[in-house]
Amino acid sequence: MTAMVPRRRAWLRGLDLGLLVAVAGLIAFSLAAIASASYSMNPGDRFYFVRRQALWLAVALAAGVAARLVDYRLLVAWAAPLYLLNLGLLGAVLVVGREAQGAQRWIALGPFDFQPSELAKLIVIITLAAHLGRREVPLCRLRDALPYVLHVSVPLLFVLVQPDLGTSLVLGAVLLGMLYAAGVPGARLAAVMGVGLSVAALSIWAHLNWGFPLPLREYQLNRLLVFLQPGRDPLGAGYHLLQSKIAIGSGDFWGKGLFYGTQNQLNFLPNRHTDFIFSVIGEELGFAGGIAVLGLYCYLVYRILRAARLAGDSQGGFLCVGVASMLSFHVLVNVGMTVGIMPITGIPLPFVSYGGSSLVTSMAGVGLVLNVYGRRSRLRF
Repeated sequence: MTAMVPRRRAWLRGLDLGLLVAVAGLIAFSLAAIASASYSMNPGDRFYFVRRQALWLAVALAAGVAARLVDYRLLVAWAAPLYLLNLGLLGAVLVVGREAQGAQRWIALGPFDFQPSELAKLIVIITLAAHLGRREVPLCRLRDALPYVLHVSVPLLFVLVQPDLGTSLVLGAVLLGMLYAAGVPGARLAAVMGVGLSVAALSIWAHLNWGFPLPLREYQLNRLLVFLQPGRDPLGAGYHLLQSKIAIGSGDFWGKGLFYGTQNQLNFLPNRHTDFIFSVIGEELGFAGGIAVLGLYCYLVYRILRAARLAGDSQGGFLCVGVASMLSFHVLVNVGMTVGIMPITGIPLPFVSYGGSSLVTSMAGVGLVLNVYGRRSRLRF
């Protein structure tokens, strides 16, 4: 009996209550927003999507607990097999994957659809953390970072071919965040980003004028063009953005109240329970609700970076930085696209958007952070 007490204390020591409170708050917002967003979508079963999300939440919690229990140092030690497994799964999607909405991203496993690109985010974080942890020289120059760029570029290209532009961008953000943590100067990373954006803009211009080939489907290209030209095609490719801005703008400070948003309940707002869930929050809970959600995200990322600082080794710290980069980029792009400052890429809002794959990935990422936090150095307080 007495032996169980130290074990229980060790388990509790690994639970960052502040981090868990932030996640719980986001899930509460999620269930409320999904209930309102999907209320008029299925008149025969008003809360069908809420129940489905609750089931996915149970699966996500199991994934989070598993990620907390398996020693992250064991995962890091198995980085090479994990990397090969990741490439194998991403390659299998291109051969036996199921196609839907112009993209081939899923592998059918009985009644469920498995999306390897979601798992790829976590595997890239784990394997890149292992790679960076073995470095022998500080990454003060960009050329020193080339092996790590290549490390991420291979799975990124597999994902881009599916095509899945959103996940490709997430992997790029994870790479930049972890390279910055490894010592690459921020100014040089910003210069690389500037060059990348310039190349992307020139490629789109060359495609429109000379037919230069792009690894994008027509709908993805139209989304980028709408971002560059907001008034373009208001009833087609620009419809999502237009309705989203109307919804958020009409919410004022306190919002119209749950289940009372006109853009939401009258079906003007597309994809409102998935990609545009923040538009529902902005319309029905107003500026106050939106700030509350963003505040929870800021606190969540702060707790994750705190865990990185307290990590017992560099690889654990890089793991936490990778998860923080992944979640931060998701929030930045998703919220940004709903207000028109980011292109629409189909990136969900972590813990809030409806959908199982994203929720499981996000919860497993939090589990990894708790894993590192629970095994932090005893010399730090």
